[in-house]
Amino acid sequence: MLLFDAHLDLAMNALEWDRNLELELAELRAMEVGMPDPGRGRSTTTFPEMRSGEIFLSVVTVISRTARPKLSTGTASQEISYAKARGQLAYYELLEKQGKALIITRSNQIIEHKSQWETQNGEKRLGLIISMEGADPIVWPEQVHEWYSLGLRQISLSHYGVSIYSHGTGTDGGVTKKGLRLLKEMEKANIALDLTHLADKAFWEALHNFEGRVLASHNNCRKLVPNQRQLADDQIKAIIKRDGVIGSALDAWMLHPNWVRGKSQPEMVSLSDVSEHIDHVCQLAGTTRHAAIGSDLDGGYGTEQTPFDLNTISDLQKLQDSLKKKGYKQEDIESIFHGNWIRFYTEILR
Repeated sequence: MLLFDAHLDLAMNALEWDRNLELELAELRAMEVGMPDPGRGRSTTTFPEMRSGEIFLSVVTVISRTARPKLSTGTASQEISYAKARGQLAYYELLEKQGKALIITRSNQIIEHKSQWETQNGEKRLGLIISMEGADPIVWPEQVHEWYSLGLRQISLSHYGVSIYSHGTGTDGGVTKKGLRLLKEMEKANIALDLTHLADKAFWEALHNFEGRVLASHNNCRKLVPNQRQLADDQIKAIIKRDGVIGSALDAWMLHPNWVRGKSQPEMVSLSDVSEHIDHVCQLAGTTRHAAIGSDLDGGYGTEQTPFDLNTISDLQKLQDSLKKKGYKQEDIESIFHGNWIRFYTEILR
């Protein structure tokens, strides 16, 4: 079944981790054996695996945090963050020029791209929608229009720590004055607001000060796994009220309340835990319209921190069985796998 993944850090992996994502996964893993960083030798995501898993379209990031004393880590200035993010964008642009990917900026491209995947044989182009995870590469709020002209269609204000624009994961606080200005410029540019990674106060301030379309690209449910990184039920309901979509993430510590990074064994978490988070969103909504997938499977970790029954990103297809066991019908599973994101982005892209 075609799958639309709303969060992959492909360029970060390529430029920051020096990973050749065009390799077969076994070859990439073999090259990284013995490297000390988390996830090395245990990657789940390469282009061949994405094609094998029928991931015909994904939202891909440019990301570069700017450090703030005692509040976050990253580059020494926003100018550096800007340059690094432009480099990541250049990576996607080169893939498009080589015919390996298609950067999607207009709604009609989504349907055309889906049709091509359904009818063409051979190696297919990967569809990419460009997002920015943490807005530090936008040096001043009005610069967002430049980024729009370059293909950017989605922004989250912060990542871990505090950005120039907002408090994020692991902090307490709201949206900054510059952040409020950025939200207004995003409205003018018709760029979607990703509420992922916002501190609670910032979540509500952003929601109340932004009239455009909102989503949560890669979030799970605080009711099931208590942590500030997750969405509380009232936050989920607020996104539903705005006709947004929530993509469930595959990071193990976000799936099971007793998971401890570096200590717990993969066997503790399975793909059925992912379906529990998807189901919780559906139960709150009373429909499958607002639940989807935003795997984050290349987010700086590997199989040491994924469900035990997922070896590669192509194994996301196994979620079909998990959802069927919970009583979901085929048309509902299709909505979760791709239909909801297709509708959402078709509505917001011009």
